[in-house]
Amino acid sequence: MHIEALYNYWIVIALMMCGLYVVMTNANLVKKIIGLNLFQASVFIMYISMGKVAGGTAPILMSGAAVYSNPLPHVLILTAIVVGVATTAVGLALIIRIHSAYGSVEEDEIQKRDWEHE
Repeated sequence: MHIEALYNYWIVIALMMCGLYVVMTNANLVKKIIGLNLFQASVFIMYISMGKVAGGTAPILMSGAAVYSNPLPHVLILTAIVVGVATTAVGLALIIRIHSAYGSVEEDEIQKRDWEHE
């Protein structure tokens, strides 16, 4: 199989590495949430790519169809998208609360203010 035929997996790797890089290198909490969402989107693309069978059709009984694609990965991804949106909303709400308490969303400044109060 040619490398070009697996372009969606290259996209998964690129998105995953970009998301991981953003999470590890930024001290800004909002940027960390964005990096986590990039990472999460790459996992969604990977599961959807693995769930598709070449030449497969929807699992509906009809004449002439011999190969079916499993719909379970796609259904699981729909659930994961809902969970991802909810956790992103909670994360952003926590960031708003942290900003109101500390006046910043930078990790270094938050830790510095915590150490000053001890």
